[in-house]
Amino acid sequence: MIQRIDSHQHFWRPARGDYTWLRADVPALAPLLRDFMPADLQPLLHSHGVSRTVLVQAADSLAETDFMLDLAGSRDEIGGVVGWVDLGRADAAASLERMARHPKFKGVRPMLQDLPEDDWIARRPHPDAVDAMLKLGLRFDALVNPRHLPWLLQFAKRWPQLPMVIDHGAKPPVGAQDGEDFARWREDIAALAALPQVCCKFSGLWTEAPSSMQRDAEVFTRVLRPVWDHLLACFGPSRLMWGSDWPVLTLAGGYAGWIAVSQACIGSLSAWEQAEVWHGTAQRFYGLSAD
Repeated sequence: MIQRIDSHQHFWRPARGDYTWLRADVPALAPLLRDFMPADLQPLLHSHGVSRTVLVQAADSLAETDFMLDLAGSRDEIGGVVGWVDLGRADAAASLERMARHPKFKGVRPMLQDLPEDDWIARRPHPDAVDAMLKLGLRFDALVNPRHLPWLLQFAKRWPQLPMVIDHGAKPPVGAQDGEDFARWREDIAALAALPQVCCKFSGLWTEAPSSMQRDAEVFTRVLRPVWDHLLACFGPSRLMWGSDWPVLTLAGGYAGWIAVSQACIGSLSAWEQAEVWHGTAQRFYGLSAD
Protein backbone atom coordinates (compact mmCIF):
# COMPACT_ATOMS: atom_id res chain seq x y z
CA MET A 1 0.00 0.00 0.00
CA ILE A 2 1.19 3.53 -0.81
CA GLN A 3 2.51 5.38 2.23
CA ARG A 4 0.62 8.61 2.80
CA ILE A 5 0.65 11.60 5.10
CA ASP A 6 -2.53 13.66 5.24
CA SER A 7 -1.13 17.19 5.39
CA HIS A 8 -4.45 18.86 6.16
CA GLN A 9 -7.32 17.69 8.36
CA HIS A 10 -9.43 19.03 11.21
CA PHE A 11 -11.09 17.89 14.40
CA TRP A 12 -13.72 19.90 16.20
CA ARG A 13 -16.33 19.84 18.91
CA PRO A 14 -18.89 22.59 18.15
CA ALA A 15 -20.04 22.79 21.77
CA ARG A 16 -16.65 24.38 22.54
CA GLY A 17 -18.16 27.54 21.07
CA ASP A 18 -15.37 29.18 19.09
CA TYR A 19 -16.05 27.91 15.54
CA THR A 20 -17.76 31.09 14.40
CA TRP A 21 -17.93 29.99 10.76
CA LEU A 22 -19.91 26.82 11.64
CA ARG A 23 -23.23 28.63 11.61
CA ALA A 24 -26.48 26.82 12.19
CA ASP A 25 -28.28 29.30 9.91
CA VAL A 26 -26.26 28.16 6.87
CA PRO A 27 -28.01 25.01 5.55
CA ALA A 28 -25.01 23.93 3.48
CA LEU A 29 -22.95 23.56 6.66
CA ALA A 30 -25.51 21.44 8.52
CA PRO A 31 -23.63 18.14 7.93
CA LEU A 32 -20.60 19.61 9.72
CA LEU A 33 -22.45 20.71 12.86
CA ARG A 34 -21.41 17.72 14.94
CA ASP A 35 -18.31 16.40 16.63
CA PHE A 36 -15.53 15.19 14.34
CA MET A 37 -12.91 13.50 16.46
CA PRO A 38 -9.99 11.06 16.07
CA ALA A 39 -12.19 7.98 16.43
CA ASP A 40 -14.13 9.10 13.34
CA LEU A 41 -11.04 9.51 11.16
CA GLN A 42 -8.84 6.66 12.37
CA PRO A 43 -10.60 3.87 10.37
CA LEU A 44 -10.22 5.92 7.17
CA LEU A 45 -6.52 6.47 7.80
CA HIS A 46 -5.98 2.78 8.46
CA SER A 47 -7.85 1.75 5.29
CA HIS A 48 -5.79 4.00 3.04
CA GLY A 49 -2.27 3.72 4.39
CA VAL A 50 -2.20 7.16 6.01
CA SER A 51 0.37 6.89 8.78
CA ARG A 52 0.20 10.46 10.09
CA THR A 53 -1.75 13.67 9.70
CA VAL A 54 -1.27 17.39 10.19
CA LEU A 55 -4.09 18.73 12.34
CA VAL A 56 -4.97 22.28 11.28
CA GLN A 57 -6.83 24.98 13.19
CA ALA A 58 -10.48 25.70 12.46
CA ALA A 59 -11.10 28.52 14.96
CA ASP A 60 -9.39 31.85 15.55
CA SER A 61 -8.71 31.20 19.22
CA LEU A 62 -5.79 30.15 21.35
CA ALA A 63 -8.13 27.80 23.20
CA GLU A 64 -8.70 25.73 20.07
CA THR A 65 -4.96 25.39 19.53
CA ASP A 66 -4.63 24.08 23.09
CA PHE A 67 -7.50 21.67 22.37
CA MET A 68 -5.66 20.36 19.32
CA LEU A 69 -2.35 20.03 21.15
CA ASP A 70 -4.09 18.03 23.88
CA LEU A 71 -5.44 15.67 21.22
CA ALA A 72 -2.04 15.39 19.56
CA GLY A 73 -0.40 14.46 22.83
CA SER A 74 -2.44 11.27 23.02
CA ARG A 75 -2.68 10.32 19.34
CA ASP A 76 0.34 8.92 17.51
CA GLU A 77 -1.28 9.44 14.11
CA ILE A 78 -1.29 13.24 14.62
CA GLY A 79 2.21 14.13 13.49
CA GLY A 80 1.87 17.88 13.79
CA VAL A 81 -0.47 20.72 14.70
CA VAL A 82 -0.93 24.03 12.90
CA GLY A 83 -2.54 26.45 15.32
CA TRP A 84 -3.64 30.07 15.52
CA VAL A 85 -2.36 33.27 17.06
CA ASP A 86 -3.17 36.87 16.22
CA LEU A 87 -0.05 37.74 14.25
CA GLY A 88 -1.08 41.38 14.34
CA ARG A 89 -0.12 41.61 18.02
CA ALA A 90 3.41 42.00 19.32
CA ASP A 91 2.54 39.84 22.32
CA ALA A 92 1.75 36.94 19.99
CA ALA A 93 5.41 35.99 20.44
CA ALA A 94 4.73 34.91 24.03
CA SER A 95 1.87 32.65 22.90
CA LEU A 96 4.04 31.15 20.18
CA GLU A 97 6.83 30.44 22.64
CA ARG A 98 4.41 28.72 25.01
CA MET A 99 2.82 26.55 22.31
CA ALA A 100 6.18 25.70 20.75
CA ARG A 101 7.11 23.85 23.94
CA HIS A 102 4.81 21.12 22.65
CA PRO A 103 6.87 18.95 20.27
CA LYS A 104 4.01 18.62 17.79
CA PHE A 105 3.34 22.33 17.37
CA LYS A 106 4.54 23.03 13.83
CA GLY A 107 3.08 26.27 12.58
CA VAL A 108 0.45 28.99 12.46
CA ARG A 109 -2.51 29.70 10.22
CA PRO A 110 -4.37 33.02 10.34
CA MET A 111 -7.82 32.70 8.80
CA LEU A 112 -7.06 35.19 6.03
CA GLN A 113 -10.04 34.23 3.88
CA ASP A 114 -12.42 35.37 6.64
CA LEU A 115 -10.81 38.72 7.43
CA PRO A 116 -12.48 41.89 6.12
CA GLU A 117 -9.21 43.28 4.71
CA ASP A 118 -7.88 41.40 1.70
CA ASP A 119 -4.48 43.02 2.19
CA TRP A 120 -4.22 42.16 5.92
CA ILE A 121 -1.29 39.80 5.39
CA ALA A 122 0.72 42.50 3.62
CA ARG A 123 0.12 45.20 6.25
CA ARG A 124 -0.85 43.87 9.65
CA PRO A 125 1.47 41.06 10.87
CA HIS A 126 3.67 42.42 13.64
CA PRO A 127 7.41 41.98 12.98
CA ASP A 128 7.94 40.66 16.52
CA ALA A 129 5.40 37.89 15.91
CA VAL A 130 6.94 36.84 12.61
CA ASP A 131 10.44 37.04 14.08
CA ALA A 132 9.28 34.68 16.82
CA MET A 133 8.02 32.22 14.22
CA LEU A 134 11.42 32.26 12.55
CA LYS A 135 13.33 31.84 15.80
CA LEU A 136 11.08 28.95 16.84
CA GLY A 137 11.35 27.18 13.47
CA LEU A 138 7.62 27.44 12.73
CA ARG A 139 5.81 27.33 9.39
CA PHE A 140 3.07 29.52 7.92
CA ASP A 141 -0.12 28.06 6.42
CA ALA A 142 -1.89 30.47 4.08
CA LEU A 143 -5.67 30.03 4.04
CA VAL A 144 -6.46 32.26 1.09
CA ASN A 145 -8.68 32.78 -1.91
CA PRO A 146 -7.29 33.89 -5.27
CA ARG A 147 -7.94 37.57 -4.45
CA HIS A 148 -5.41 37.38 -1.60
CA LEU A 149 -2.52 36.09 -3.68
CA PRO A 150 -0.94 39.44 -4.68
CA TRP A 151 -0.88 40.48 -1.00
CA LEU A 152 0.46 37.09 0.05
CA LEU A 153 3.25 37.54 -2.48
CA GLN A 154 4.26 40.81 -0.79
CA PHE A 155 4.35 39.08 2.59
CA ALA A 156 6.39 36.16 1.25
CA LYS A 157 8.93 38.49 -0.33
CA ARG A 158 9.25 40.43 2.92
CA TRP A 159 9.94 37.23 4.90
CA PRO A 160 11.95 34.98 2.55
CA GLN A 161 13.17 32.73 5.39
CA LEU A 162 9.65 31.82 6.56
CA PRO A 163 8.51 28.43 5.20
CA MET A 164 5.05 28.89 3.72
CA VAL A 165 2.43 26.56 2.28
CA ILE A 166 -0.64 27.64 0.32
CA ASP A 167 -3.67 25.69 1.50
CA HIS A 168 -6.00 24.14 -1.08
CA GLY A 169 -4.15 25.65 -4.03
CA ALA A 170 -5.64 29.02 -2.98
CA LYS A 171 -9.12 27.71 -3.89
CA PRO A 172 -9.12 28.34 -7.64
CA PRO A 173 -12.36 28.39 -9.66
CA VAL A 174 -12.43 24.65 -10.40
CA GLY A 175 -14.33 23.95 -13.60
CA ALA A 176 -13.90 27.46 -15.01
CA GLN A 177 -10.50 27.06 -16.65
CA ASP A 178 -11.48 29.18 -19.66
CA GLY A 179 -12.36 32.25 -17.61
CA GLU A 180 -10.43 35.36 -16.62
CA ASP A 181 -10.46 34.44 -12.94
CA PHE A 182 -8.71 31.15 -13.66
CA ALA A 183 -6.12 32.89 -15.83
CA ARG A 184 -5.42 35.40 -13.05
CA TRP A 185 -5.08 32.57 -10.50
CA ARG A 186 -2.59 30.85 -12.80
CA GLU A 187 -0.42 33.98 -12.98
CA ASP A 188 -0.55 34.72 -9.27
CA ILE A 189 0.20 31.13 -8.23
CA ALA A 190 3.16 31.04 -10.60
CA ALA A 191 4.54 34.23 -9.06
CA LEU A 192 4.40 32.72 -5.57
CA ALA A 193 5.84 29.41 -6.74
CA ALA A 194 8.88 31.29 -8.02
CA LEU A 195 9.83 31.86 -4.37
CA PRO A 196 11.67 28.78 -3.09
CA GLN A 197 10.22 28.90 0.44
CA VAL A 198 6.64 28.47 -0.83
CA CYS A 199 4.94 25.06 -1.07
CA CYS A 200 1.34 24.17 -1.91
CA LYS A 201 -1.29 21.70 -0.72
CA PHE A 202 -3.25 19.59 -3.18
CA SER A 203 -6.27 19.54 -0.90
CA GLY A 204 -9.69 21.05 -0.33
CA LEU A 205 -10.52 21.24 -4.03
CA TRP A 206 -13.59 18.98 -4.31
CA THR A 207 -15.69 21.50 -2.40
CA GLU A 208 -14.50 24.29 -4.72
CA ALA A 209 -16.15 22.73 -7.77
CA PRO A 210 -19.75 23.65 -8.64
CA SER A 211 -22.20 21.22 -7.05
CA SER A 212 -23.18 19.93 -10.48
CA MET A 213 -19.58 18.77 -10.99
CA GLN A 214 -19.14 17.24 -7.53
CA ARG A 215 -21.61 14.40 -7.88
CA ASP A 216 -19.72 12.42 -10.52
CA ALA A 217 -16.10 11.63 -9.59
CA GLU A 218 -15.12 11.21 -13.23
CA VAL A 219 -16.50 14.64 -14.13
CA PHE A 220 -14.79 16.20 -11.13
CA THR A 221 -11.48 14.53 -11.98
CA ARG A 222 -11.68 15.93 -15.49
CA VAL A 223 -12.31 19.53 -14.36
CA LEU A 224 -9.67 19.21 -11.64
CA ARG A 225 -6.96 18.22 -14.10
CA PRO A 226 -6.09 21.79 -15.25
CA VAL A 227 -5.62 22.79 -11.62
CA TRP A 228 -3.37 19.82 -10.90
CA ASP A 229 -1.37 20.32 -14.08
CA HIS A 230 -0.68 23.95 -13.25
CA LEU A 231 0.25 23.32 -9.63
CA LEU A 232 2.58 20.52 -10.70
CA ALA A 233 4.20 22.69 -13.37
CA CYS A 234 4.72 25.55 -10.90
CA PHE A 235 5.79 23.73 -7.74
CA GLY A 236 6.99 20.33 -8.90
CA PRO A 237 6.42 17.22 -6.78
CA SER A 238 8.93 18.25 -4.10
CA ARG A 239 6.90 21.33 -3.16
CA LEU A 240 3.43 19.78 -3.50
CA MET A 241 1.80 17.86 -0.65
CA TRP A 242 -1.42 15.89 -0.55
CA GLY A 243 -4.13 16.55 2.03
CA SER A 244 -7.78 15.68 2.54
CA ASP A 245 -9.36 18.70 4.25
CA TRP A 246 -11.49 16.19 6.16
CA PRO A 247 -14.20 16.65 7.40
CA VAL A 248 -14.97 19.65 5.16
CA LEU A 249 -14.30 17.18 2.35
CA THR A 250 -17.48 15.29 3.31
CA LEU A 251 -19.63 18.11 1.95
CA ALA A 252 -18.64 16.97 -1.55
CA GLY A 253 -17.34 13.40 -1.31
CA GLY A 254 -15.70 10.80 0.87
CA TYR A 255 -12.14 10.13 1.95
CA ALA A 256 -11.81 7.12 -0.37
CA GLY A 257 -13.23 9.12 -3.25
CA TRP A 258 -10.74 11.96 -2.79
CA ILE A 259 -7.86 9.50 -2.67
CA ALA A 260 -9.10 7.94 -5.93
CA VAL A 261 -9.40 11.36 -7.60
CA SER A 262 -5.96 12.32 -6.33
CA GLN A 263 -4.46 9.06 -7.54
CA ALA A 264 -5.83 9.76 -11.02
CA CYS A 265 -3.62 12.86 -11.04
CA ILE A 266 -0.64 11.83 -8.94
CA GLY A 267 -0.46 8.34 -10.43
CA SER A 268 0.95 9.65 -13.71
CA LEU A 269 4.20 10.61 -11.97
CA SER A 270 7.24 8.42 -11.40
CA ALA A 271 7.33 6.34 -8.22
CA TRP A 272 9.72 8.79 -6.56
CA GLU A 273 7.61 11.81 -7.55
CA GLN A 274 4.44 10.15 -6.29
CA ALA A 275 6.12 9.48 -2.95
CA GLU A 276 7.04 13.15 -2.70
CA VAL A 277 3.44 14.34 -3.12
CA TRP A 278 1.87 11.61 -0.98
CA HIS A 279 4.22 11.99 1.98
CA GLY A 280 7.75 13.29 1.34
CA THR A 281 6.99 16.99 0.94
CA ALA A 282 4.76 17.12 4.00
CA GLN A 283 7.28 15.23 6.10
CA ARG A 284 10.07 17.65 5.21
CA PHE A 285 8.03 20.83 5.36
CA TYR A 286 6.51 20.15 8.77
CA GLY A 287 9.55 18.38 10.18
CA LEU A 288 7.62 15.21 10.95
CA SER A 289 9.47 12.26 12.40
CA ALA A 290 10.17 9.31 10.13
CA ASP A 291 7.93 6.25 10.46
